[in-house]
Amino acid sequence: MAFEVKHVRETVTVTVCHCSQCRRTSGHLWASIHAAFDDLTFTQDSGLRWYVSSETAKRGFCAKCGSSLFYRMNGERGIGIAAGCLDVTTGLRIGKHIFVAIKADYYPTPSDAEAFEEG
Repeated sequence: MAFEVKHVRETVTVTVCHCSQCRRTSGHLWASIHAAFDDLTFTQDSGLRWYVSSETAKRGFCAKCGSSLFYRMNGERGIGIAAGCLDVTTGLRIGKHIFVAIKADYYPTPSDAEAFEEG
């Protein structure tokens, strides 16, 4: 799977989601950057598959290895890109945590960025 993101700022913030769906998809939590869908170019997408994960969103994954790569709300102009799949992570900083009210109880509430009980 290969893609390119155009127009990404030097320092990009990462959103960390602690909801149960993201925990199940990722195995722990979902950390992603956000980009306008128009700024995303797939240089190769033959292995990209989309899964309708809810009535409001879909998730993109690699059909070859199963890696979770993208999260996109229906009708939204933007897309969440898994921070762990980026080649260069220099300059990424956690900007916020969401859905901490329903996070798993096996780890403490994060204190490295602002935390929101919901999305």
